[in-house]
Amino acid sequence: MKLPVVKKTKTGISTDNETLRKLSKFHPLPSLIIDYREYTKFKTSYLDSFPSFIASDNRIHTTYNQINVDTGRLSSNNPNLQNIPARSEEGKRLRKIFVASPNYKLVSFDYSQIELRIMAHMSKDKNLTEAFNTGLDIHKQTAALIFGIEESLVTSDMRRKAKVINFGIMYGMSPYGLSKELNISLNEAKLFIDNYFKNYIGVKQWIDDTIKLAEENKYVKTLKGRRRYIPTINSKNKNEFEFAKRIAINTPIQGSAAELIKMAMIDIYKKYGDSKYVKMLLQIHDELIFEIKETHTKEIDVIKNIMENTIHLDVPLIVTVGSGESWFEASK
Repeated sequence: MKLPVVKKTKTGISTDNETLRKLSKFHPLPSLIIDYREYTKFKTSYLDSFPSFIASDNRIHTTYNQINVDTGRLSSNNPNLQNIPARSEEGKRLRKIFVASPNYKLVSFDYSQIELRIMAHMSKDKNLTEAFNTGLDIHKQTAALIFGIEESLVTSDMRRKAKVINFGIMYGMSPYGLSKELNISLNEAKLFIDNYFKNYIGVKQWIDDTIKLAEENKYVKTLKGRRRYIPTINSKNKNEFEFAKRIAINTPIQGSAAELIKMAMIDIYKKYGDSKYVKMLLQIHDELIFEIKETHTKEIDVIKNIMENTIHLDVPLIVTVGSGESWFEASK
């Protein structure tokens, strides 16, 4: 079709999704291919395979593994219920196939921006801590700071970019990575990150200190003291070193979030045990899904309170709650 060559691979011209997104500016076909791939994945990964996992009780039961993820998160398989799409509107529709038993509701309890809150606690950054303690929109505040404008002037696009930066910083995102994510120039991405660190000095200091400690000890620690060893942190190979730095920055945050939700699950189980009215069904990283009897909905506030008080940080823990007949309704 004589479309421009965006990227080449060892075997020829690339047609990965990133390339197709760029080509969609020139012709409608690449967008249709992206959609086709998404629907094909829904069909083969979920709709075709899920019926084979239905057990004798007419339900699907996943298996959790506690030692599969280096940061300490639980992983799920046979089937993996942690990767049901949550971003695209089409993907979210898959959640309609998960429904509550008669006279029960599915209830979602989701820690709000938990990793950013843990970063605020660990870094003691003044602006980040103040934003969470006063209930500000953290992405809007970040946008105002990095663009140098009043919060009232922040557009939805500015907020979207700030959100990418807020979460990207926790994963050690480089200017190159940010430029690709936001489809902006390398210089613009570098300026955004520089402005971020100028306004969140405590975060920059914490990142530098964490990397330094990792280089000295060859490991990093979570809030509860769990260690992750990083043998390549002093590697002379630039790619290995950069990857090790990203691990050093992200592990204390993601690992602490994993600890928090596990502790919450234990606290909730101590309260309810094997109750037939309040059943813990799923853990999806920062979210817990329950099946709760319609006559026992008062327990929703109890569970929310337990989760928000499992540990005490310098900033409040906030849990958002949703309920409905299906997982789709509960997670809206």
